[in-house]
Amino acid sequence: MIRFEDVRVTYDDARAPTVRGIDLHVPEGELVLLAGPSGVGKSTLLGAVSGLVPHFTGGILAGRVTVAGRDTRTHKPRELADVVGTVGQDPLAHFVTDTVEDELAYGMESLGLPAPVMRRRVEETLDLLGLAGLRDRPIATLSGGQQQRVAIGSVLTPHPRVLVLDEPTSALDPAAAEEVLSVLQRLVHDLGTTVLMAEHRLERVVQYADQVALLPAPGEPLVVGDPAAVLAVSPVYPPVVGLGRLAGWSPLPLTVRDARRAAAGLRDRLAPLGPPAGRAAPRGSEGAPLAVVDRLGVRRGRVDALRRVGLTVAPGEIVALMGRNGAGKSTLLSTLVGLIAPTTGSVRVGGLVPHRATPRDLIRKVGLVPQEPRDLLCADTVAAECAAADKDADAAPGSCRALLGDLLPGIADDTHPRDLSEGQRLTLALAIVLTAAPPLLLLDEPTRGLDYAAKARLVTVLRGLAGRGHAVVLATHDVELAAELAHRVAILADGEIVADGPTPEIVTSSPSFAPQVAKVLAPQRWLTVAQVGEALG
Repeated sequence: MIRFEDVRVTYDDARAPTVRGIDLHVPEGELVLLAGPSGVGKSTLLGAVSGLVPHFTGGILAGRVTVAGRDTRTHKPRELADVVGTVGQDPLAHFVTDTVEDELAYGMESLGLPAPVMRRRVEETLDLLGLAGLRDRPIATLSGGQQQRVAIGSVLTPHPRVLVLDEPTSALDPAAAEEVLSVLQRLVHDLGTTVLMAEHRLERVVQYADQVALLPAPGEPLVVGDPAAVLAVSPVYPPVVGLGRLAGWSPLPLTVRDARRAAAGLRDRLAPLGPPAGRAAPRGSEGAPLAVVDRLGVRRGRVDALRRVGLTVAPGEIVALMGRNGAGKSTLLSTLVGLIAPTTGSVRVGGLVPHRATPRDLIRKVGLVPQEPRDLLCADTVAAECAAADKDADAAPGSCRALLGDLLPGIADDTHPRDLSEGQRLTLALAIVLTAAPPLLLLDEPTRGLDYAAKARLVTVLRGLAGRGHAVVLATHDVELAAELAHRVAILADGEIVADGPTPEIVTSSPSFAPQVAKVLAPQRWLTVAQVGEALG
């Protein structure tokens, strides 16, 4: 169904090809997972399937890519639209209409499908993806995860034979991600749909894959094969595979269920060692709070986004906000940085009322890395962005560039921010905010688009900040990040905080928010592969 034959892609002004020597065959009715570190060319390969590379992006595509027998070099994206449905990393760039229902119908209207067929398929998709309650909502008012579900739904309604998905679960809560992946699996098994998907959160998707295609490094050839065999040699792998490597299990488990079956001996070895101690906040956390939220309520249109929220954040503390899509996590961060005024209650950050403070005063107290990093980026090159960040923060020249190099090496100074991958753009936005070293740092989905190595570097940087007395509040659906990093977890539901406590206590008591290691080694309270490795020496 999809065939790459010695494909090489070189973008305009690039020093070297982004990908080269790519040979891949994806049979009809299979789900193939495209894996690899950030910036190796996964999005480029996906774009070549839909014709966006090179017809939209420019550059030179050598070799041959065919989809259902159509050569993408001679067929433009509109001539492939009846066969290929594409969802990119950025859902906002995908939308054409204003409301959820209209967006689901738009692709079918473009293909000229009869009205009764469109109505039936819209209803089916609303139910499949849990969007029925949002059918009349303006897309601009939805959370990032809700927008991602709408984007996926809009490519499902035309019933394409091929689906190309770039990070389809990156903004979804664990339950919503499972629902979406179950729908995709049903399409593959029942309708013979072919799916090519790139995803960094391998723990969510690898068990659904028929094959894994691994891009180990820029310019290197693909490694294609059975998921367990490929992940045994992959530089990126989910925690359950990391645990299997540590324990010496063969074959390596791909699911929690497989790992639990193999883990009896490991649980016995760990039992006398006792559960690991919870991560205590640094001693600086005993000082005056950096942020105090008291009975906060926020109403947006007809929706109560937050209700009676109370939260205190101390110096040196790392707090993870978790909860389903639309629970109010991003709204809470926006009130802390002054973008949204409280409807009721109060918010104070470093002694200031955020929505009344001047930007120059506020930047000294709090910084936000938004879910859409483009909101912070306005220069033409990475170097110019970093120079502007140094100036705004009164930091020494080169401070932002050094931070960026620590977080994600290899980004050239003359690269335009729009040419970066989603993960690279997010890292640049993070470096810009970190340059000002605000006492309170707010992060909205900070690992979206990041591979495991980049995530580990982010964890190191944030722990260093906390150790120096900065506080970090992050809204995330990444349960592995929360387990690795957070001192506390607060869970929101329908605008209210329903749980708030030490990370081990909160995440191990919830199947939805428990990391893979906790599920495998339950009832013992181990959270990460690193904890297990340290205990075993």
